[in-house]
Amino acid sequence: MRTTAFAVAAVLASSVLAACGSDSGPSGGETGAGGDVQNAKVAFLMPDLASTRYELQDKPLFEAKMKQLCPSCQVIYQNADSDAAKQQQQANSALAQGVKAIVIDPVDSAAAATIVKSAQSQQVPIIAYDRPIPATPADYYISFDNEKIGSMIAQSLVDHLKEEKAEGGILQVNGSPTDAAAGLIKKGIHSAVDPSGFKLLAEFDTPDWQPEKAQTWVSGQITQFKGQIAGVVAANDGTGGGAIAAFKAAGVDVPPVTGNDAEPAAAQRVIAGDQYNTISKPIKIVAEAAANVAWGFMQGQKPAGKTTLYDTPSELFVPTVVTRDNIKEVLFDSGIMKAADICTGAYAKGCDELGIK
Repeated sequence: MRTTAFAVAAVLASSVLAACGSDSGPSGGETGAGGDVQNAKVAFLMPDLASTRYELQDKPLFEAKMKQLCPSCQVIYQNADSDAAKQQQQANSALAQGVKAIVIDPVDSAAAATIVKSAQSQQVPIIAYDRPIPATPADYYISFDNEKIGSMIAQSLVDHLKEEKAEGGILQVNGSPTDAAAGLIKKGIHSAVDPSGFKLLAEFDTPDWQPEKAQTWVSGQITQFKGQIAGVVAANDGTGGGAIAAFKAAGVDVPPVTGNDAEPAAAQRVIAGDQYNTISKPIKIVAEAAANVAWGFMQGQKPAGKTTLYDTPSELFVPTVVTRDNIKEVLFDSGIMKAADICTGAYAKGCDELGIK
């Protein structure tokens, strides 16, 4: 099943390339910058530093694909560090520099509508990346299926708790309230937790996805629901790591905790048994798909979406849940991670137990 998921993702990624064209010229489409795109500029605007993936994975993967598609093109990369006003300034700067397309992962999905309107008024296509922009449709949206992610991590946890005949309730640590993708993840989590038979003790929307804020909130719940917390559904690895830190600081056993993004630190926690699951999102697929779509728009084409979300042509990929049972296969055998980078120090023993070399 997991192998099939990767194969399907690869086919979907290639379909984006086919829809956009790679190194071919303009197709006479009705949307996009068009014209001479040699030496053109494209903006890649990411939302925060709380998730390490943007700097370590999304940025270099997008840049590498753009270089392959257009060696003479320039990628203007900026990270807003959780500041919506700063991201607005970055977008304005990119437009002033004459970019032919903007790929943006919004800090604030509602506030980003202003960026969409400004870009489209200058006939610069906007590709929403990772997080949607519901209020004003972008020209395209590329992401993983965030509602599905929420249901997958929560259902995985619920099934595990039932298997272990756990008693007690569940804490739900959501993502940022200004992130529309976090809202979709939250909806997906509820779809699994609400009918599970486990009581939802409390839930929290984590401002800016900050792990420290998640940790502070979970610390309070540990005191309030002493001995009653069977598990924690955390919307990403950062908030999951914050929850785990709260239990350790309180000196109590860490219950099963979820995550999402398969960050290196999360992989180590899964190997060590501190974190129950995470989500492997082969970011190479979405980063390269975004580059393909941007390149299509830059050539004057209008890429066709596989589905529609918030009135936006969209491409949504389905990732894989990772636990100790399959982490070797999904993250290491696949080449996504290297044992030399993860199996260090205290984690070497866990890697040996799982056959990760």
